[in-house]
Amino acid sequence: MERVNQILAHELFVRCYKQIEKWEKERKFCRHNMAHFLDVARIANIYNMEEELNIEKELIYAAALLHDIGRFRQYEDNTPHEKASLKYAPEILADCGFSEEEIAVISEAIGEHRNKEIAEEHSFRGIFYRADKASRACFACKSEKECNWKNEKKNLKLFI
Repeated sequence: MERVNQILAHELFVRCYKQIEKWEKERKFCRHNMAHFLDVARIANIYNMEEELNIEKELIYAAALLHDIGRFRQYEDNTPHEKASLKYAPEILADCGFSEEEIAVISEAIGEHRNKEIAEEHSFRGIFYRADKASRACFACKSEKECNWKNEKKNLKLFI
């Protein structure tokens, strides 16, 4: 997991993360912070083990740390955050020692993490999509009634 720790210390990751924190400082709805990133990683890792996909844990954690890293761009100029994240992730991954093949696999999971069509796939991108959605505890959120997400998108039960 050394490469994952390198992501956390990478100058571009840190700069992007600080931009997200700045934009979401007063946000009362779901934040795109370290708690979310780690929840996604842990849930995806559980799905990985349950479905016996044998995806390397380091790839799962790398994708989780980077999947929303471009979120600040959505606030700045309406760039969809999965596309903005794909602008930053490959550079960070390469600098942290990930191979071209690993970067391609992680980038696919990042780029597809909002694509509902892959929800049921037994693949890295499928478990990653589901983990991202399952990480949101709408059933326990104090702001759930004010949230503009449609009810069918909200996680109103512990297990979805």
